[in-house]
Amino acid sequence: MTSRLKDVAALAGVSIRTVSNVVSGSGAVAEHTRAKVQAALDELGYRPNVAARNLRAGRTGLIGLAIPELHSPYFSELAGLVVQAAQQRSWTVVIDQTFGDPDAERRLLEGTGGRLVDGLIISPWALRPEELAARAQRTPLVFLGERSPAGLADRVAVDNVAAADEATTHLLGLGRRRIAAIGLQPHLHNGTARQRHEGYHAALDRAGLAPDPALERTVETLHRKDGYAAMSALLDEGAEPDAVFAFTDELALGALHCAHNRGLCVPEDVAVMGFDGIDDARYANPALTTVVPDKRQIAERVLQCLADRIYSPASVPPQDIVVPHHLEIRASTVGRAGESYEPTH
Repeated sequence: MTSRLKDVAALAGVSIRTVSNVVSGSGAVAEHTRAKVQAALDELGYRPNVAARNLRAGRTGLIGLAIPELHSPYFSELAGLVVQAAQQRSWTVVIDQTFGDPDAERRLLEGTGGRLVDGLIISPWALRPEELAARAQRTPLVFLGERSPAGLADRVAVDNVAAADEATTHLLGLGRRRIAAIGLQPHLHNGTARQRHEGYHAALDRAGLAPDPALERTVETLHRKDGYAAMSALLDEGAEPDAVFAFTDELALGALHCAHNRGLCVPEDVAVMGFDGIDDARYANPALTTVVPDKRQIAERVLQCLADRIYSPASVPPQDIVVPHHLEIRASTVGRAGESYEPTH
């Protein structure tokens, strides 16, 4: 016999509404209650009729994920985690890329009004906050990253200022004093580079060091080739960095490759630090020290926010959520003696 919500509720000793919230992923449910309901669901083998439920509610069961670049290791890893977490809610994810183009971002945001998807998660690079805020009022939206539409929609992000401060402080703690920053992007509005630049400056200021413009490099994109070119320019112009803080791991990997090609030893001659915690960083030579955001928690939190927007749009105020991060200290920075490092997982 097919189990029903009321059967699960009776076994778990909770209300039908609580079971419904657990199944749909909507509403706030205490963790111990959620676990009890999930145990009852598993015991009874309950399987929701997703198609019928969506049809009754006028929904599609589809959600959108708009990211700047599919080929970016950070965004591809994050997209995979979003898909995995969405499957637990019986959602299908439709993925698109914007390349940081304002027209592409506008088209995606305007397209959600046609209800092709029930809601949209977007990492906007180009649109200004006031334009995002206007669109956030018309459809279930969650913003991924640093752009916050004036507190009118949910946002999930890393504390880039604090993380960049910690990264730079780590390099200072190794005795490095000429720390280059690779990754400034004044042509973008998303704020990521600006915040990481701010954290870099905060750490230098606390150490009594004045920022040196010769050590700060602007890049067009955040790819390996840009990191390579920026490192080449630093060396060609005689900036003589003894450490590099790259604002993404891809930039750091490019800088690392350039250092090898120029005959520099890492970390003896120059320490290299990245940001994003991509899998490639673990297998660089030497393994790359990096800031690791909790990408799994990012995926889970954006989906919970989107569920709240879809199922209970008026009952939950917009949230500005900051997820944890940590430094993964590896061989690219661990001292002038060049200690070896083995990946731990």
